[in-house]
Amino acid sequence: MTAFRPCIDLHQGQVKQIVGGSLTDLGAATNFVSSHNAAYYASLYRQQGLTGGHVIALGPNNQQQVLEALAAYPNGLQFGGGVNLDNATSYLNAGASHIIVTSYLFENGDFSWSRLEKIKAEVGAEHLVLDLSCRRAAEGWMIATDRWQTVTTMPVDQQTIAELQNHCAELLIHAADVEGLQRGIDGELVSLLGSCCTLPTTYAGGARSLEDLELVQALSNGKVDLTIGSALDIFGGSGVTLENCVQWNQQHA
Repeated sequence: MTAFRPCIDLHQGQVKQIVGGSLTDLGAATNFVSSHNAAYYASLYRQQGLTGGHVIALGPNNQQQVLEALAAYPNGLQFGGGVNLDNATSYLNAGASHIIVTSYLFENGDFSWSRLEKIKAEVGAEHLVLDLSCRRAAEGWMIATDRWQTVTTMPVDQQTIAELQNHCAELLIHAADVEGLQRGIDGELVSLLGSCCTLPTTYAGGARSLEDLELVQALSNGKVDLTIGSALDIFGGSGVTLENCVQWNQQHA
């Protein structure tokens, strides 16, 4: 059954909700900047019994916040953002349940199977989440790297998903074009994921209400989980409350 999964997005050392497609080296269009640190949210999720959430570091100057969040909820959060072969194990040792990778797997815009094999050997497939965050193109969706700014030539389609699922524990997909806009999910993408994903899969992007959980469940036949960010009350949103999401999980467990 579809579940709500929590998130903590870090940008320039602060917990924020941003418009995904706007992120550059110079900054980003921002929906919300929290007065709380990442550990506060990690502790909140731990208290509420929420599992499978992720901490994403968007760019530099987030390391201390990441480590404090992982320490606040040991083995309760996945971590992504600048993960590579050299640092992946350190995040697991710091308390991450899984590490999330995207950009490291590409060299000069091309997917590197050798890099995937190396990081899988380092941390184990059981601790590896592949982030297929993408942007819409004329022919469908293409994986986007480097904070969603570089669109690669690798499609998010049935063949790609089938190949990659043999190497990881979960998939994470941010629909960068609708991320942070609170204008609704990318239903076509969710339907695609529901039709071909056999591993636990989390979709993020555009969710604005509790009804989106119902929609994701319907479109994916309950096979895809949903992250809600900017619309959530704990991130300054008015579309849905964390309490509602916790209740959803309890009712659909």
